[in-house]
Amino acid sequence: MNYDAPWWLPGGNLQTIWAALHSQRYLGPPPVFRRERWATPDGDFVDVDYVDMAPTLPTSCGSLPPEGAGLARGGPSLRPLAATLPTACGSLPPEGAHFSSGRPFGKTVASTLVASHTALRPQAAFPDRPEPVEGQTRGGTPACLERSASAQRAATLPGADAGCRQPLLIVFHGLEGSSASHYAEAFAAVAQSRGWACAVPHFRGCSGEINLAARAYHSGDFEEIDWMLRRFRQTCAGPLLAVGISLGGNALMRWAAESGAAGRAVVSAVASVCSPLDLAASGAAIGRGFNRLVYTGMFLRSMKPKALQKLAQHPGLFDLGRLLAARTLYDFDNVFTAPLHGFKDTDDYWTRASAKPHLHRIALPALALNARNDPFVPVASLPGAADASRHLTLWQPAEGGHVGFPSGPFPGHVRAMPEAVVAFLAAQL
Repeated sequence: MNYDAPWWLPGGNLQTIWAALHSQRYLGPPPVFRRERWATPDGDFVDVDYVDMAPTLPTSCGSLPPEGAGLARGGPSLRPLAATLPTACGSLPPEGAHFSSGRPFGKTVASTLVASHTALRPQAAFPDRPEPVEGQTRGGTPACLERSASAQRAATLPGADAGCRQPLLIVFHGLEGSSASHYAEAFAAVAQSRGWACAVPHFRGCSGEINLAARAYHSGDFEEIDWMLRRFRQTCAGPLLAVGISLGGNALMRWAAESGAAGRAVVSAVASVCSPLDLAASGAAIGRGFNRLVYTGMFLRSMKPKALQKLAQHPGLFDLGRLLAARTLYDFDNVFTAPLHGFKDTDDYWTRASAKPHLHRIALPALALNARNDPFVPVASLPGAADASRHLTLWQPAEGGHVGFPSGPFPGHVRAMPEAVVAFLAAQL
């Protein structure tokens, strides 16, 4: 992927934050999702949001305007950003700047970002978490648990068409992400422009309603990925293409490695975007300096309330005192994510769940995209040619941030990355 960041967005943090907050996600009307609830083999449920080939999306939107041509802003075809993102973050401090107590940035920009792109998490349990407005509450309800307008609409519409024959793009979200994440809407719009359907399966507890089982989700859950993909395979006759964002990408790559050549019978190709393929390295990165100051607190403000809901469902599931005392994602994973999902502790979890040691086993067309200035994925931890099988293509542009890749003149758009990734996947058909 040939990517050059706009001159007015220097540095990984700005490219990450601005993309989530202010860049345009689509060219026409916003994708409208319809929801289907799947019962899981263990008596729980997951919610899947679908976007079909919407006849309302003009086919003329199938390609991006030339670089430098601005996207129309404020017209009737664009959903106001204020509907989902705070408008109080009009200006961002320079990268690395500290924030005085009482300023809204740490609670607004970071929380929205964490929520919106949600792959920021320290690979602690998963590198991406919060969605609507991370960590903030409305009426006493954690924002990450509130349903977006599109999710509310989705809940009232019928399920997917089992006879679908066009390609289906499956988007696995990041930490605390959902179909309302900026990248999910961007990928859905790009899929529609190609005449494809798109689906966003939510990991446990991420669709706006807490799940039932004594578990949540984690970055290495390739068994859950396998069950979801095979369910899609059973209900869709067309080609399946899967992309995972941050946490979702690590889990998807773990699945690709575990499935080997047999995976070709399920999907035509897979891609990971800004995924922490070395969870320990990413977990350490997000736990220090600017990342800990801004993002760790945002994640914990979202993750702790959900963990408390889980404890209310299953008394005695974990030590309440240790959870409340957790100040880092490492601590949180030690008390919650690791033990609930069969790991001894955080170190065991991050080691066993990481996809990087398994990339050489991938035997289907695959892409791993990582910006080299990703605030949460240290460049030294990125896979090299020696780590990858011949089926895995590595894209590592110098810039882009974490699931950012904003492009174009102010205020920018985020379609360049989804366009490039979808083009790679399409070439495998």
